[in-house]
Amino acid sequence: MFPDSFTVSISKPINDFVDWLVVNYGDVFQLFSDSLLVVLVAIEGFFRDAPWWFVLLLIGLVAYGASRSLRLALGLVTLSFLMGVLGLWDEAMQTLALMLVATSIAVLIGLPFGVLLSRSDKTRLVGLPILDAMQTLPSFVYLIPALMLFGLGKVPAIIATVIYAVPPIIRLTDLGLREVNKEVLEAADAFGATPRQRLWKVELPLALPSIMAGINQATMMALSMVVIASMIGNRGLGQEVLLGINTLNVGRGAAAGLAIVAMAIVLDRTTQEYARRVQISRGET
Repeated sequence: MFPDSFTVSISKPINDFVDWLVVNYGDVFQLFSDSLLVVLVAIEGFFRDAPWWFVLLLIGLVAYGASRSLRLALGLVTLSFLMGVLGLWDEAMQTLALMLVATSIAVLIGLPFGVLLSRSDKTRLVGLPILDAMQTLPSFVYLIPALMLFGLGKVPAIIATVIYAVPPIIRLTDLGLREVNKEVLEAADAFGATPRQRLWKVELPLALPSIMAGINQATMMALSMVVIASMIGNRGLGQEVLLGINTLNVGRGAAAGLAIVAMAIVLDRTTQEYARRVQISRGET
């Protein structure tokens, strides 16, 4: 037995801090939750109300715009069609909507923090261990504070997904900006570019392949977290997997798993092909 005199409990301080947040800033959290829910419901309503063929057409156009490959676009449309064939179209649209919202928020948070880390070695020295901890913690841990602050439902699922998915965007944004050719930056300074102009017109465009790789990783991590978030009331494909486990219905879980794999391939190939095309175009210029 480990000596009791050496043990320290962190449960009570953390619970007291969460209780303090709820008591003092509960209205702020509620306002944020309601605002985020409005956005999510609007996007989810669009995908669920739109005709299935229109959504497939939209997926095909996005895939073709990212890859400029008709064969790839048709392949991704076929995979998306599979989700409907499995009888999980509505659940897939709910998952897709939550994925888009969570990934968009992760990008909005990750890009500025990635820029901040690339600008200061001291900030990076502090930030990298925090990112390491965020990526090491079990994904289930993120459900607890989100559940305590926002209750059950879609909003805590988004919050937990964003926290889980944002580290790779920060890391790869920082990496991409640090790998920009110093001579290019010196040339921009010589032409009189301001720090803002240099960031937006030189550094970020050159770092875009690395940033897109971060977005791709964040998208995949968000999809895995969306499935886990079904445990706190999030509907969609994750809920189908959870119900399959709870009822020992192997077929139901397998069908949902296939639909998740299909969505993962569609999102992965679209973002990867866009990053590849951007990198090729940068190489040509």
